[in-house]
Amino acid sequence: MKRFSCLTALALASTCALAAAPGIKDAAAYDVSKLPDDPYGRLVRYGKELTEKTPAHLGPEAKNAKLRYAANNLACASCHQAAGTKSFAIPWVGAHATFPQYRAREDAVSTLQERVNGCMERSMNGKPLPLDSQEMKAFMAYMHFLSRDVPVGARVEGQGLPAFAPPARRADVQAGAQVYAGKCASCHGADGAGVRAGKAGDGQGYLFPALWGPDSFNNGAGMNRLLTAAAFIRSNMPLGTTHASPQLSDEEAYDVAAYVLSQPRPVKAGLDKDFPARWNKPVDAAFGPYVDGAPAEQHKYGPFQPLTENMKKLRPTAAK
Repeated sequence: MKRFSCLTALALASTCALAAAPGIKDAAAYDVSKLPDDPYGRLVRYGKELTEKTPAHLGPEAKNAKLRYAANNLACASCHQAAGTKSFAIPWVGAHATFPQYRAREDAVSTLQERVNGCMERSMNGKPLPLDSQEMKAFMAYMHFLSRDVPVGARVEGQGLPAFAPPARRADVQAGAQVYAGKCASCHGADGAGVRAGKAGDGQGYLFPALWGPDSFNNGAGMNRLLTAAAFIRSNMPLGTTHASPQLSDEEAYDVAAYVLSQPRPVKAGLDKDFPARWNKPVDAAFGPYVDGAPAEQHKYGPFQPLTENMKKLRPTAAK
């Protein structure tokens, strides 16, 4: 009985620790300038620099040609806003505490380094960083710093993206074009090419990133999935939007995401190898093969509710 009590106490303590996991704090809590000028502090600061000024260090215009691992001029902070510290903007706060983790895309347990390289190959349309490189170590150190108060295995409030319940219809690309013209084009350009911080070739990247075209994310990126893009847009766009104060309705976010994703972008080879456990494949993954018999167009634009319900029925059989 005494042993049971001790185990119960430990379990309750663990549960309380996870429940008490801190949320994302104010920006001042993540001020890297307050770190000592020692090896750890310098590496963390370099990690933040890589996050905000990715094109200057890792992009196709980087001064050091050997470090041109990214093939576009986006920055990590283009998606992971506020250098990975904004709630519901795919923040990195707590990321270090959640890996290794199972990833359906690989149907395997992946490390945080592998997750970073997934972004390098997809969102940055480039090639993986060497695991022992100073740049990979810097990313890991910065994520460690952001996660230093988060218990291992805990999730913080505002991590990832919020759940998005799509309208029960196919996304309307033409309606999305109107939303884009009225709410997005003033920053990202009518042609979706973004606004450069400087000029082409200077490695300064974008003030407002390219949303499609040759200098944007490729079709294997998570942001190329409609439900992911809509959730991101709803909580973060236009500029100044927060999850607590959205400026677009669910319908507008859904349609404008479809419009953006209907545009041309780089193509990643080998996407048929993604999600080898097909029953774990997201219904909005806009590339085959599929196990549900639905057309690729529906997986790209919806309606998604029938796909979701059908996969619930198929999964027990397909997983055998």
